[in-house]
Amino acid sequence: MPNNLVYIIMDSCRYDSYKAASTPNMDRLGAGEQRYSFASWTSPSHFVLLMGISPHKSPAGVFASEVYKDDFVLWKSRLGVENLDFKSFLPEISLPAKLRKLGYRNVAKVSLPVLNRFTAFSSHFDDYKLMDNHNDFDGMIKEMTFSPGRPHFYFFNLGETHYPYMLTREETPVLHGVHGVFKHLDEKDEGEVKFFDKERMEMLRAQQIKCVEYVDGLLPGLYAKCPPDTHIIITADHGELFGEENYFGHGPIFHEKVFEVPFLEGIVPKP
Repeated sequence: MPNNLVYIIMDSCRYDSYKAASTPNMDRLGAGEQRYSFASWTSPSHFVLLMGISPHKSPAGVFASEVYKDDFVLWKSRLGVENLDFKSFLPEISLPAKLRKLGYRNVAKVSLPVLNRFTAFSSHFDDYKLMDNHNDFDGMIKEMTFSPGRPHFYFFNLGETHYPYMLTREETPVLHGVHGVFKHLDEKDEGEVKFFDKERMEMLRAQQIKCVEYVDGLLPGLYAKCPPDTHIIITADHGELFGEENYFGHGPIFHEKVFEVPFLEGIVPKP
């Protein structure tokens, strides 16, 4: 039977926030690498990830086609399926579609409303849920179940590392993403939020680091639930700007820090 797969996306987590955090439980899984996202915000980046394409290493002196091919080949070892190649992902070019054909039960738990179940992201999943709480990785873990005799694919999008980084409205203002902009487009403007100063930027980056540590602290519970053949991937969809060159956040920003993400993977650690 193919290996179980758990794919964890720490939304907006930039690489150096991950490196600055204490992550003993992620360290048990594997060595973290600096990789690069294919996009600077949630929706397009998740579309690429769900195609089965990992954040890249930006290799020089090679053709892009070779990078994609080598990346898809890795799914053989991750899933324990020998007769798996790029052609077998066609025509959908979709990781959950391919896994469904292999007999997987596909389950997604997401935190960002822009990924809600009415979007195309829910395609090829048997169970797809937008969590009620923006910061509920703990709840995602508690809802995990594995049925004997059938491989499972769990896809988790975590809001803890996304703005406001588990802070309250009293601690920092509400800033809308694309979903929020559409939702409140016709509402009365409550006034422009003053751009953050250096002190606030530094506080927010320190808070994102704390959020990585919070996520790491929940991993033993996830590891305990996973069967021993479970392959786990932890990465981010994109990075974040905390004042570099007068930028904050992500999305309509072209800056290396918004593309730098952590990437680590391995078989679930033994207790």
